[in-house]
Amino acid sequence: MSKPVKSQWDFGELFPTEQTRKVFSVGELTEQIRRLLEKQIGQIWVSGEVTNLRAQSSGHIYFTLKDSNAQISCVLFRGEIVPHRELIADGQKILLQGDVTVYEARGNYQIIVRAVELQGVGALQIQFEKLKQKLAAEGLFAPERKRPLPKFPQRIGLITSPTGAAIRDVLHVVQRRNPSLEIILVPCRVQGDGSAREIANAIRLLNEFNLQPSTFNLQLILVTRGGGSLEDLWAFNEEIVARAIFESAIPIVSAVGHEIDFTIADFVADVRAATPSAAAEIITEGIFSSCKFLSVCGERMRQLFQRQLEDKKFVLAQNAQRLAQVHPRRKFQNWIQRLDDLQNSLSRCAKQGTRHSQIILRNLAERLHRIRPSQFLKLRREQLRQIQKHLNLLGPEQVLARGYSITTGAASGKVLRDAAKIKSGQKLKTRLAKGEVFSRAEKI
Repeated sequence: MSKPVKSQWDFGELFPTEQTRKVFSVGELTEQIRRLLEKQIGQIWVSGEVTNLRAQSSGHIYFTLKDSNAQISCVLFRGEIVPHRELIADGQKILLQGDVTVYEARGNYQIIVRAVELQGVGALQIQFEKLKQKLAAEGLFAPERKRPLPKFPQRIGLITSPTGAAIRDVLHVVQRRNPSLEIILVPCRVQGDGSAREIANAIRLLNEFNLQPSTFNLQLILVTRGGGSLEDLWAFNEEIVARAIFESAIPIVSAVGHEIDFTIADFVADVRAATPSAAAEIITEGIFSSCKFLSVCGERMRQLFQRQLEDKKFVLAQNAQRLAQVHPRRKFQNWIQRLDDLQNSLSRCAKQGTRHSQIILRNLAERLHRIRPSQFLKLRREQLRQIQKHLNLLGPEQVLARGYSITTGAASGKVLRDAAKIKSGQKLKTRLAKGEVFSRAEKI
């Protein structure tokens, strides 16, 4: 077929029709991505380390799961039944199962958690708690089955590593506090695979040997090792070790790790010590205290004897003093002394009475001498004359002698001082210096 010939004026369609295109909104695109993720990936298992943990008051838990290359958001809803959710923490390594989806409000992809398994220390901690609950329910930790330790052990069994720091600490303390203590060492591994079985076998071995009358005759067993991580101490958290300690006929002291470390062996053992050195001190406490007591016994006995001797001397001196006080000669002497005292008192009283009377007599004589009755009488007479003279000067006769007179009512004898009180015709009596005049009032 021949190609159609175009003219030079054939320019084609100047305005072609617009091509068809699909435009998504942000919400539609996010929903499309969510559906694609849920369909293509769906439910998966992911391992990583927890970070940015945030527990809401609603009960939902939000965190980020990360590794060295990337991170992803996760959410564990309150209604999701997930064991050990309370053990999830920052830095915890976990293995989780969940649905990959998109949180559309932020456009972030995330995992909705459905199941969680702890890894590392967290997993060991769960095993520890489960075994602890199981053995406690069976009565392996019951306080009533704990046996007291012998106070003066002569021979003990020691189960530990021959190259660890624990054996050096134990031997150092024993050498210092009780060098005569015999130690039967059963070396074994205290860390790693198979170490738990070796520890349990060592406990059983010492119990078997102790049943034979001519062998060890052990009084107790010390199971110990130095400090370390939870993984390092895990051999002492194995059930086989706990069963061996529980079945032991010999009392067992457990000293594993440091003060803050607690193992299943510590709970089952008859006595738990914080450290290997503390265990050695507990074992040797009886003999050490006795030696310390004996070292001071001699001095203490001497002090007690000296005190008893002083007490007896004091009692003897008191009895001798009482005997001297009740002796007849002492009473006779007391009576004689009392008589002398009374005689002296009587003499002193007589002298004092005589002296007092003399003083009174002397005072009276002096007063009488000072008074002189004749002189006194003369003085009194002169005083009387002076008083009489004053009376005469103040008497009415002296007034009358100067020309005055006193007028009284002739009948009543009252002195008249107011003329208005005199009545016409009233009889009057007037006293002069010499004589009296009777008259009658004629005019007022």
